[in-house]
Amino acid sequence: MDRRHDPIALSDEHNSRGIELADRGWLDEAIKAFRKAIELDPESAHAYDNLGTVYAEKRQFVDAVDAYLNALRIEPDSPSAHYNLACFLAGHGLEMAIEEYQRALEVDPGYPDAHVNLALTYADLGRFDEALEHYRIALDLNPDDVAARHEMATVLMDAARHHDAIPHLRTVLKREPDNVDANIDLGICFTATGFPDEARKPLEHAIALAPGDALARYHRAALAAVTGDPDGCFEHLRVAVAEDRDRVRSWLHGDRLFDALRSDTRFVELLTS
Repeated sequence: MDRRHDPIALSDEHNSRGIELADRGWLDEAIKAFRKAIELDPESAHAYDNLGTVYAEKRQFVDAVDAYLNALRIEPDSPSAHYNLACFLAGHGLEMAIEEYQRALEVDPGYPDAHVNLALTYADLGRFDEALEHYRIALDLNPDDVAARHEMATVLMDAARHHDAIPHLRTVLKREPDNVDANIDLGICFTATGFPDEARKPLEHAIALAPGDALARYHRAALAAVTGDPDGCFEHLRVAVAEDRDRVRSWLHGDRLFDALRSDTRFVELLTS
């Protein structure tokens, strides 16, 4: 059959066109292209899957779920359809998202993004051991995934395993030396494990990169507090409070690193003025 008259081939062309339009941010036009693809080939799971993703981006949630379910009705073993449905569900029901990520991985155990997003979902639920297991698998599959490695380090930090997070953060910074968040996290880890000299360099580098970053200033102040430098502590805290007063004050209320300075009038002023 001439490709120009082959409905399957024409459906694929409209599906590809829809992807191009969606990438450009032309979502309404992309929807029209995906719907045309489905009209030409009602069993096009890929077109339904892509349509669901665009509907989700437009926050048309009922339409998005309907499209994803149609994709899975046509192709129950599609890892991408399970994955995309899971990504959608993660914003609305974490347990449901976990089930879909797991289904995607049953079909394709070597799907790095599914492992990473499943790990993120477990971390959001405070299920750190399960999150770390899937980060390990994802990094075995793709050791160069800097974002996943950094996310794994933050989960280790949340689990109070700062020592274990340090080598991952060092690996991130070898690839991205000017990553502000990774520098801050490394400084936090060194402070938490009792290595103030090692903590100073990444925190200072983060401040050099982003002088007004409230988090960098806050943790540099914490380091000054635990090393007996109250003047340096309040210098950094003033900048942090000026940048994000409410959030910094909420951190200060329960942070034991500042206990030695709580009776200082400057500390009281920062919390009350």
